Amino acid sequence: MAYDKNYHYFSVLQETMRKKWNEDALCDYKGKAFSYGELATEAAAMKEFFDAVPGMEKGKHMAICARNTARWAVSFFSVCAAERVIVPILADFLPDNINTLTHHSDSVLLFTNEEIWNHLDIQKMPLLKAVVSTDDFKLLFWADENVKAAFDSRYDALKAKYPAGYTKDDVNLPIDNQNDLSIINYTSGTTSAPKGVMLTYGNINASIEFALRRLPIQKGDRIVSMLPMAHIYGMAFEFIYPLTGGCPVIYLGKSPAPSLLLKAMQDVRPYAVITVPLVMEKIYASSLKPVLSKPAMKILTAIPGINSVIFKKVREKLLAAFGGKVRYFIMGGAPLNPEVEKCFRRIKLPYCVGYGMTEAAPLLAYEDPWYYAQGSCGRAVDCADVRVDSKDPQHIAGEILARGANICKGYYKNEEASAHLYTEDGYLHTGDLGVIDKHGNIFIRGRSKNMILSANGQNIYPEELEAVVNNQSYVQETVVVDRNTRLVALVYLNADAIKKDGLTEEAIAELPKKIAEGANRRLPSYSRIKEVEIVKEPFEKTPKMSIKRFMYK
Repeated sequence: MAYDKNYHYFSVLQETMRKKWNEDALCDYKGKAFSYGELATEAAAMKEFFDAVPGMEKGKHMAICARNTARWAVSFFSVCAAERVIVPILADFLPDNINTLTHHSDSVLLFTNEEIWNHLDIQKMPLLKAVVSTDDFKLLFWADENVKAAFDSRYDALKAKYPAGYTKDDVNLPIDNQNDLSIINYTSGTTSAPKGVMLTYGNINASIEFALRRLPIQKGDRIVSMLPMAHIYGMAFEFIYPLTGGCPVIYLGKSPAPSLLLKAMQDVRPYAVITVPLVMEKIYASSLKPVLSKPAMKILTAIPGINSVIFKKVREKLLAAFGGKVRYFIMGGAPLNPEVEKCFRRIKLPYCVGYGMTEAAPLLAYEDPWYYAQGSCGRAVDCADVRVDSKDPQHIAGEILARGANICKGYYKNEEASAHLYTEDGYLHTGDLGVIDKHGNIFIRGRSKNMILSANGQNIYPEELEAVVNNQSYVQETVVVDRNTRLVALVYLNADAIKKDGLTEEAIAELPKKIAEGANRRLPSYSRIKEVEIVKEPFEKTPKMSIKRFMYK
């Protein structure tokens, strides 16, 4: 089936709500659960509140900044279903950033939790008429008594409209709004010229339609949400997509420790794990590499026939650790380390790496695990036209450009950034460099702004060097920078591995030299590392767990 431009996820979700009225939709892990019926009723009551307050009418903006919980999801849906514009803001942003983005977005209402609210300054958010707690749906602030009265009487207002009770037959979600603004998603917490990506209902529909078509949800499926929902990746694929398809979403809340995460996986038994490469790379480093690197195991895995038996057992053990029902491991947000990918390929793990960005709501490329090309990020989604700006797209890297139903309208109140977002013929500048092979598989080479030009004119992509350095013993993560034409690897060491192996201070002092030597044996002469510099703290990261390169020079 091809992309359906008339699709609306509200139409499908409405049918799902009616069919699964009394079944769980959104759940906190070992906590509060909302059925589809309760979700619909809460949203309908919230709409009564919005409609009763002047200045909260259709099209007005409402922000949400809180930790992932079922009530976060109920709040988000309530705003979208009422055709107000939702503004998700990451809970990890600093209080002043939250103040700034809430005001910049012209939000008239804020959903947040009490912990965050206690650090915000209402004077810096003068447009707010109310603040609603995602802890318990109580008011934390109201501009006047009329607002409080409207909020407190929202269920009474709903009952007056539906004397026999609000039922599944009363659910009527709007679908004539494809071109209307639905979400403003800020890509960072900056306080100067913020970039709030404007996404329409049509943009979101394109991604959800693709997901449900390519990753069909089956009866009994459940999923664990661990990505930040205020970022479009987690919002689309760990919330809107499964909810629409009738799959209960279980929220872990704060970022869980590995032991809690695996315990939750055992309890929930998800059908898919949607995550970032860093999580799977840690699992490889802690669970798979130590086993497969043993001398005896290296010998056995080199023997045809025996190796397939061993790899099967390794795969089954890993799948069992995630509950035993996972059909897909889907990663996005960053490239997967080649060594890790080689291992996943050998054990036949059902994995793939997708590609996207907030401005594409978010998906630009994907391929099912059984067709996925190693090292790629899949093939272009069929709701978009994706091309490489190069005289030879198959062999010479160029900027990846995209145009289609999923591409955003620009940045909110930032005309300068919006003006540079598209080509003259309407293609989105992704800022990523890549090639597309004859089969349509996209291979990312790096960010255009990260590319380093060597003294002899060679293009050097630091991401490729970092993958090699990261494979060296005791390396946790790396950033390669250019210092006066000298390539320097900033390295954060794996303290657990160092402690486990009992390295002496002398041995630790020798690590920079050994890391550089090991990496350079696998690198061409023009891109070899001149120096390894050890950093004391983990690198600062974006919500997608990509390293904030601009902070390191």
